[in-house]
Amino acid sequence: MRADEFELSDQDGVVRKLSDYKGKWVLLYFYPKDDTPGCTTEACSLRDNFRQLEKFGVQILGVSKDSVKSHKKFAEKYQLNFPILSDESKETIKAYEAWGKKKFMGREFEGTLRKSFLIDDQGEIKKVYENVNPTKHAGEILSDLEMFNK
Repeated sequence: MRADEFELSDQDGVVRKLSDYKGKWVLLYFYPKDDTPGCTTEACSLRDNFRQLEKFGVQILGVSKDSVKSHKKFAEKYQLNFPILSDESKETIKAYEAWGKKKFMGREFEGTLRKSFLIDDQGEIKKVYENVNPTKHAGEILSDLEMFNK
């Protein structure tokens, strides 16, 4: 399945499009909110595994509905070494079906789901990760990349 094109600003206000990464693998990951425990764990784990992912030619792109300003603070606080994109309109989040019902402390609400897509160098989605576990996600991706590159 082909990945949908998008155009979003990163934490520095630079506009990024999926087509900018043609010829490279992309990990497109959606997360609920900057600087919250699970999202921080996930972002820092990807940051810490950046070099290993880069060996497979993977570019990491995070996406949430937080503002560019919020992303800037988050990226600086945790020294993130990849772009995090702001989708305040939720257009891209919804296009990738990363918006839906969630439960927290017995309350049900709509929000951004923790969901990732591994996209190959031709723009095809190779794997969808549903209900991502922030502590194990980087390891899962690296295992899958090894399998895809055999």
